[in-house]
Amino acid sequence: MRCAALLLSLLLAPFAAADLWNDGPYVLHEAEGSQAYWVCASQLITQAMDAGETIASPCLGEQTTARLNADNPLAPDRLPAVPRWAAISDIHGQAGIFMQLLRAQGMVDAAGNWAWGDGVLVIAGDIFDRGPTVTEALWQVYRLEQQARAAGGAVQFVLGNHETMVLRGDLRYIHPKYQVVAQLIGRSYDQLYGADTELGRWLRSRATVFQLGDTVFLHGGLHPELAQREIDLAAINQTFRRRLGASKEALAQDEEANYLFGRHGPVWYRGYFLPERASLAQVEALLARLGARRIVVGHTTQREIVSLYGGRIIGIDAGIKDGERGELLLWQNGQLWRGLMDGQRLPLPLGSDDGSAAQAAY
Repeated sequence: MRCAALLLSLLLAPFAAADLWNDGPYVLHEAEGSQAYWVCASQLITQAMDAGETIASPCLGEQTTARLNADNPLAPDRLPAVPRWAAISDIHGQAGIFMQLLRAQGMVDAAGNWAWGDGVLVIAGDIFDRGPTVTEALWQVYRLEQQARAAGGAVQFVLGNHETMVLRGDLRYIHPKYQVVAQLIGRSYDQLYGADTELGRWLRSRATVFQLGDTVFLHGGLHPELAQREIDLAAINQTFRRRLGASKEALAQDEEANYLFGRHGPVWYRGYFLPERASLAQVEALLARLGARRIVVGHTTQREIVSLYGGRIIGIDAGIKDGERGELLLWQNGQLWRGLMDGQRLPLPLGSDDGSAAQAAY
């Protein structure tokens, strides 16, 4: 026991004494029952939990209070058109900016609860990595999904490349806080989102490509070569769910999964922004194959939300990961808007880009 305590102290030595972290909950479904784990001031706290029970953090206030789902049904591949929707991406552990944007645009109330009725909010990937409030952001989305459903709306979180990275154990981009948390709980960080955890089960039930009316949402993009064959959103989502957490070596043994998880796949592709860019004709062919009007993506950071290819592609990664600013995309009254942190809504021009010039990434 003394050896284990000494080892832990050595592992935590690089972090200053002032770095007293708060985090959680991580709900693990174990053979003897479910347990919630928090870290409060870098001290581990545990509590037995049951399905449907509300969990409230002893040290994080309302930020991570949520009622556990009785189950986690598969997210839809498609939903019919709605009068209003919003999309945001690449939160990257910046839960405060995420909620500030939603409050400013009237989508949540002062307490962070859903206030947008039958509206639909799409998060286009990458809640994980970089910032220090990944857990808070995940539980916020988890809770808002429940509240929106009860109000006749919806929250759809589609997976990004950083979700797939963390779940397979690629932890290069996690905030140092999570190294400490994982050591205190006694699991590697990726195991805190394993298939035996509540958030892990929820993540494995999410979609990777989602179509809402005439708009397709995903993190990276669909490569133009997909226009040469049928694009089956359900099959793409099924493959991602089946292979989430698989190593690169295991993926290499599965041709379809290896392509989908690779650099031309939907969570990594950047060809709407960077050379060799897709042509306008290729984008139009993709949309025709999908039966869609536009594709909304994150992943490639811009200084603001951008409209490319005459409004056929919209890039919504507006740099939230920097921890200083952010934007979200709104569709309301037949108009696309950039929603800003001060509550402003600016019309989004369609733009004259035809794919012939490179778009500068931020």
